[in-house]
Amino acid sequence: MKLVTAIIKPFKLDDVREALSEIGTSGITVVEVKGFGRQKGHTELYRGAEYVVDFLPKIKVEVAVVADQVEQAIEAISGAAKTGKIGDGKIFVTSLDQVVRIRTGETGPEAL
Repeated sequence: MKLVTAIIKPFKLDDVREALSEIGTSGITVVEVKGFGRQKGHTELYRGAEYVVDFLPKIKVEVAVVADQVEQAIEAISGAAKTGKIGDGKIFVTSLDQVVRIRTGETGPEAL
């Protein structure tokens, strides 16, 4: 089992959710986050004053999948989230040692 975590642009969330649904993922977790990478933020003008926005709004999407679905999930997310411009985001894959469904007590892949 693997946990696929993606940091994407906020306006791409619906596209990513639909792409993950199409490959049969059973659920996702979404969190609004702020951060920066190579983008390093940007400057904005507000009422004539210029100020620096260091942390940019992003969306963190997490989906737990069985090991043989990892490549499908990565392709679905990257295909749906790509704009071709800086700040498209990153995808991280980590191992899941154990998963427990609280309601039924199921463990392992059955709990996904």
